[in-house]
Amino acid sequence: MSNPQDTAQSNLGLTKAETLIEALPYLQRYAGRTFVVKYGGHAMGDPELARDFAEDVVLLKAVGINPVVVHGGGPQIGAMLKKLGVESRFVDGLRVTDKATAEVAEMVLSGAINKELVGWIAGAGGKAIGISGKDGGLVTARKVSRTTIDPDSNIEQVVDLGFVGEPEGVDATVIDTISAAGMIPVIAPIAAGADGQTYNINADTMAGAIAAALGAARLFLLTDVSGVLDKDKNLLTDLTPADIAKLQADGTISGGMIPKLETCVLAVEAGCEAAVVLDGRVPHAMLLEFFTSRGAGTLIRAG
Repeated sequence: MSNPQDTAQSNLGLTKAETLIEALPYLQRYAGRTFVVKYGGHAMGDPELARDFAEDVVLLKAVGINPVVVHGGGPQIGAMLKKLGVESRFVDGLRVTDKATAEVAEMVLSGAINKELVGWIAGAGGKAIGISGKDGGLVTARKVSRTTIDPDSNIEQVVDLGFVGEPEGVDATVIDTISAAGMIPVIAPIAAGADGQTYNINADTMAGAIAAALGAARLFLLTDVSGVLDKDKNLLTDLTPADIAKLQADGTISGGMIPKLETCVLAVEAGCEAAVVLDGRVPHAMLLEFFTSRGAGTLIRAG
């Protein structure tokens, strides 16, 4: 008579073997390719999810894929500004970054958060190097300005956001060097401009620009939602830029999802093979999306 415990262990082993077999075609197809992962949202504040994320990144590296991590840190910056008594001003949801705020942002992003992520990856058995866009001339920034409509005069006005930037150029040499040495780049979204000033860059935008420059096989944007949802809250699993334009026009997508999808479209139209929006709060969501036929988020291709 068979032991129920032995049977259960045998079934578990079989399930694991079947999972590995299912992943094999993906491993073969993407060996040596690059995945750019934007890590942020509430997953950053959960130690268990942070460990899961670090394990996923280390696994990717172990199977021959080159992961590149770009991280955010808006809530942490806000908490530190509050602690230091630096007041934040927002225009249409965007933080106006004065000199003091920019210094705090660099301290938090390039310091505490960046090195914490490096530590999580080391704890999972990987080797990571924490850098920012300033290191090795990785990213050159340009100043960003926004326009807003004055509610009284209804006239469009230019808003100076201070030291907020966007990528103007990417020199991937430093990333290639780190990856070739068997290590994982962990990148803070800070970069210098041609004017010598330091700029804070949106992490999604930074990740998209890097993915495009590297010709990445995947850009993963880890968010706090399951992906792009239709009006009935069902997950849309596959989209093209044309689909996204229609969904934006009819109001299906709105708010913070719009800039994320704009980043995805820019990346895939500039050389990234595909981008994925998925829920970073789901354990091992990135692996579920990539290594299984079921997927776990919304995949965007150029069409």
